[in-house]
Amino acid sequence: MTSPRSATREVRLTPEPFGRGSAVVLFGLASAIAWGAGDFGGGWASRRAPVLGVSLVVQVMGVALAVGLALLAGEPGLEPAGIAISSAAGVVVVVGILGLYQGLAVGRMGVVAPVTGVIAAVMPVVAGIAMAGLPAASVLAGIVLAFLAVVLVSRIPGEEGRRSGIEFALVAGVGIGCFNILIGLLPDGHVFGPLVVVKVSAAVVMAVIVVLGGRTWRVPRHTLPVVIAVGLFDMAGNALYVLATQAGRLDVAATLSSLYPVTTILLAVLLLGERVTRSHAVGIAAAVAAIALIGAGSSG
Repeated sequence: MTSPRSATREVRLTPEPFGRGSAVVLFGLASAIAWGAGDFGGGWASRRAPVLGVSLVVQVMGVALAVGLALLAGEPGLEPAGIAISSAAGVVVVVGILGLYQGLAVGRMGVVAPVTGVIAAVMPVVAGIAMAGLPAASVLAGIVLAFLAVVLVSRIPGEEGRRSGIEFALVAGVGIGCFNILIGLLPDGHVFGPLVVVKVSAAVVMAVIVVLGGRTWRVPRHTLPVVIAVGLFDMAGNALYVLATQAGRLDVAATLSSLYPVTTILLAVLLLGERVTRSHAVGIAAAVAAIALIGAGSSG
């Protein structure tokens, strides 16, 4: 039986002039920028509108964008294996997102955010190494530095006295980590088609939760422009991550995309005037060093 990875290997959307090593770095970093910007906007919107409503609108908007882009790209139809992988990815990412939001709501952000980020990055790295073997020494060193960067830039001081929320962080990290692995199993040449299935399955799960839970979900009109922007960034991050996994190693793609908290912190500093803590500064420096090491090892 032909594997989903090789079934359409002849159809590639990765730009050839960069080469696979450079392309995975570029796409991985671009996904981190898009996801970080989306998280920044999502955090702003979630303080002014119900979290479930924001998430549901983002998923529904993602369906519309993915359908349009899939038609424009003229991608071949997905085989049953690709549909199953994409459907599963949509379900587990909802579990991860809701676990993260619940953890941030009841626990300490300085525990929930870094634990979620590291687990979500470690799982695809382990999977990537299992599938392709150990990467170059510089890439491996960069991966370790990237994990350190995620922990440092996610730290929030002054939260003593609150429960840790570690149980929600574990659920969130495993959910998002499974999503990252499943995306890496998609067949080459398929980007927007799988994302249609991912977004549809995620939107259905979200809608069921809203209906059964009887929770408030309506998004105020004045926050809609920001929520729409979040949907655009989320879709861009997803598509760029898919391209990164198809351009090179899963562990490299997942590690670079996991640096999205750096983007969120930088936007908070630039747009909201928030202070850069010593932990954040060291984390940003570690992220830069990780990018340099991974880039050098991947293009070598």
